[in-house]
Amino acid sequence: MKKRKKGISIKLVAALNSVFTIIVLTAAIVIIGYLFYQKNVMANYKKYVKTVLEYADSVSKDYAFGDMIAAREMPEGYEKLREGLNRIKANSDIEYLYAIYFDDINDIHSLTYAINAKSPEDIANGGTFTYLGKPCEAGSFEDETIQVLQEAVRSGKTESSVLDGYSEEYGHMLNGYKVIFDSNGDPVGLMCIEIDINNINHELKRYVRDIIIFVALFIVVILTIHIISIERSLLYPITGMTEAANDFIENIGDQEKIDESVQKIDAMNIQSKNEIGDLYNSICRMETDMAKQYKDIRQYADNTLKLQNGLMTLMADLVNARDSDTGAHIQKTAAYVQIILNGLKRKGYYSEILTSQYMEDVVKSAPLHDVGKIHVPDAILHKTEKLSEEEFEYMKTHTTEGKAILDRAISNVEGESFLKEARNMAAYHHERWDGKGYPEGLHGEEIPLSARIMAVADVFDALISPRIYKPGFPLSKVITMLEEGKGVQFDPKCVEVFIESMPEVRKVLMQFNPDYKA
Repeated sequence: MKKRKKGISIKLVAALNSVFTIIVLTAAIVIIGYLFYQKNVMANYKKYVKTVLEYADSVSKDYAFGDMIAAREMPEGYEKLREGLNRIKANSDIEYLYAIYFDDINDIHSLTYAINAKSPEDIANGGTFTYLGKPCEAGSFEDETIQVLQEAVRSGKTESSVLDGYSEEYGHMLNGYKVIFDSNGDPVGLMCIEIDINNINHELKRYVRDIIIFVALFIVVILTIHIISIERSLLYPITGMTEAANDFIENIGDQEKIDESVQKIDAMNIQSKNEIGDLYNSICRMETDMAKQYKDIRQYADNTLKLQNGLMTLMADLVNARDSDTGAHIQKTAAYVQIILNGLKRKGYYSEILTSQYMEDVVKSAPLHDVGKIHVPDAILHKTEKLSEEEFEYMKTHTTEGKAILDRAISNVEGESFLKEARNMAAYHHERWDGKGYPEGLHGEEIPLSARIMAVADVFDALISPRIYKPGFPLSKVITMLEEGKGVQFDPKCVEVFIESMPEVRKVLMQFNPDYKA
């Protein structure tokens, strides 16, 4: 009886089928991951460009920059404006920040610089400032780009826009622009931002390259395993591993379920000391690596959100830099806000509002409660005597100005719910429980909870801290004053939990002022 030859061709077919399946599935993951990463990261970069551009434009309005361009003059406020733009440049991930105008709106080659911004690092590396009236160098902009900018000025376009540009000298750039208007409402120039996104493309290429290398190596392993031997007990473990792999693929898009899929195949714990065991281990490594890579892609998108959070800190720091007498005011009030939130949560107050996300949003946005002070003149902010009635009325506008600034930010940063609470605190932290506050005279629970919390934190820090116009009050006196304000100026529950948490409050006081004595 002749021995039947082993069906080598069947082994090869099985190996090739497995390899083909792995290639298709891995290619699908690579393509989906690539498109997901590119789409989300680029969209977030464009949002970031618009957000920075809107803030730069708001700073330029404080100095009537449009009138400077219209008059072709550089008054004293010109360099102060540059300082503000320099701070924005230094605290953001942009390559260039500048303003331009057409000396003759009908001549695309009459493009002229109005101002530019440089960070300390730029200056150290040989960067120089340009001044109003300096013509732009020939070739600085492509004619197609200039025509877009020219049409934006002619039409008086009000919204920020972003162009996706490329040049041999600078590579792939995002170019943001917003039309500048003078006090008569006439368009006179453009505020421009450029951000280098070449690194994104480099990361994408490296990502695809690594996956291709991984797939190539994996195919070699699988092919070797299948050609060497196929045991009769192959079918059952292969079926189990195939089901686990399909489960992994079906759950792409849900990180928690992907991790569960990885744990599921790991729990099979196949101990075969042959090719089946090798295949099992390889698939486990593949799913683990893919799960990690998908998590990394999500992390990249999260990092762009952190850029937006960095802008929030920048805005708060700009205000704090102008009102330097406050002595870490934004850090201390944020800490007090956290203490009050924890106290309310602990006692079950406002439980329907105090979700984990809400508490995180309020703490994160607390530093922006005084952002409107950027519109208050230094003469009022730094005055050592009591403010006149007119000056106090002007100071009160920091609430409405803060609301306006954050409303503009909310319109450009979709989905950032913490900015809504930032707006509430900026607008209403000077409202009173009895309705005698400002700017709208809200009372009781008409006042947003976040603003009621900030009211206690803000007043406490103002009373306890020394100012240029007064010394700090003793802690015992401040506590008495808060007690007297319960149900009058403040939400009684907020005062209650704050005073009950006084040991934590003392820690904050000592952290920012080790020499403080109650």
